[in-house]
Formats: sequence, C-alpha cells, structure tokens
Amino acid sequence: MVILMLSLAHSARAAPPSDPLEPFNRAMYTFNDVFDRALVKPLATGYRYVIPSSVRRGVGNFFNNLREPTTFINDLLQGKPARARQALDRFLLNSSIGIFGLIDIATPLGKPPHEEDYGQTLAVWGVPSGPYLVLPFLGPSTVRDSIAKIPEFYIADPLWDPGNLTVTVTRFGLRLIDLRSRLLGVDRILQMQVDPYLFLRETYLQQRSAQIGDGATLGAEHSGELEKLLLEE
Repeated sequence: MVILMLSLAHSARAAPPSDPLEPFNRAMYTFNDVFDRALVKPLATGYRYVIPSSVRRGVGNFFNNLREPTTFINDLLQGKPARARQALDRFLLNSSIGIFGLIDIATPLGKPPHEEDYGQTLAVWGVPSGPYLVLPFLGPSTVRDSIAKIPEFYIADPLWDPGNLTVTVTRFGLRLIDLRSRLLGVDRILQMQVDPYLFLRETYLQQRSAQIGDGATLGAEHSGELEKLLLEE
C-alpha cells in the first residue's frame, strides 16, 4: 500500500493533470463527502454487518451481469469482436446457469469479466477527455465521461425501466449501497492523506487511463493493486 501511494505521488509530480475546474470540483467533493457520511456510509456499514458475504457477493454478481450488454455494445463499437463475444458468453452463461447472474459461472470457465463503457468508446474514437470533473452523487469523472453517461441513463441494462420511479430509485440505491460496502476500506486510506481530493483525483485518472488501454499501461498495475486493497472482505 505504501509503495502504491508513493508511486501515485511520484506520478502526480511528474505529470500534473489538467484541473481548471478545481474550485467547483472541491465543492462537489465536499458535498459528496457530506452526503456519504450522513447517509450512504452508515447504510453500507449496516448492510455489510447484517448481510452475509455470500449474499452480498450474489447481489454484486447480479448487478455486474446486467452491465454485460453495455460492455458487449461498446466492445463492438471499439472494434473488439473477441472481447464482445466474451461479454456475450458471460451474460448468457451467468443469466442461465448462474441463476439470473447471482453466481458467476463464466469466470471459472475461462471467461473473466471486463468492463467497457461509452466513455471508453469515445476515448478509443479519439475524443479528448477534457478537464477532470467531480459530479454530484456520482463522484470523479471527466467532461468526456460525463457526456458518455447520458446513453447509460437511458439504457442502463436489460431490466432498466426509467418510467418506474420507485423501482429505479430502489435499484440505484441498492447498487450504490452494495458498491459502497465494498469500498469501506478506502476510508482508512483517505485518512492517511494530506489532501484526499488530490489522492482520489490521481487514482481515478490513472485507473481510467488503464481501463481505456485495456490494462496495457503502467497505471493498470497500480489500479489493480488499489482495487484489490479496496475490495478486501
């Protein structure tokens, strides 16, 4: 963990990112932090304490499986037919044998997960990222990735029904709490930082760069280490 943070700090000194919206971003970071401390973190802590890990894993698998069609579409848009086939195979296997995605059957069968989104597709098409941007409730992003979220709001997954407000809010809330419960480990890391905003900015931008390059960057190693650290049970 120490090596990881030193590496991130070194990268920040070597190539400071463009952050012309920093005053706005810091205000949004503070807003999100207050919202998290007041509501999301307590719910996520209770969720992790009450719900068995096997059930939480099933919930995470279910929501991850619903994202496979988005990954499939973006693999095709990026000209990656082999990866698109893998995403489709994962969706079919986990939706059927895996009981609607509750069990990840595909990974043990040699079809590990990967994620692609519309922001990554725009990056592959040559659209610049634009400045770093912190969104209310959604957190770290860039101008390009923020615009790319629009199609996901309209067609998030096969069961998405934006016309049913109750179901939409319930699903979004459960997904948010499940994700936050797996990121509770980030709190102890942020408490060690002189400036948590800068730490999250550097971590996000490096991880995003690794995702766009399908892990073929130095940042991929760091983001992988961080992800393992944050997702510890």
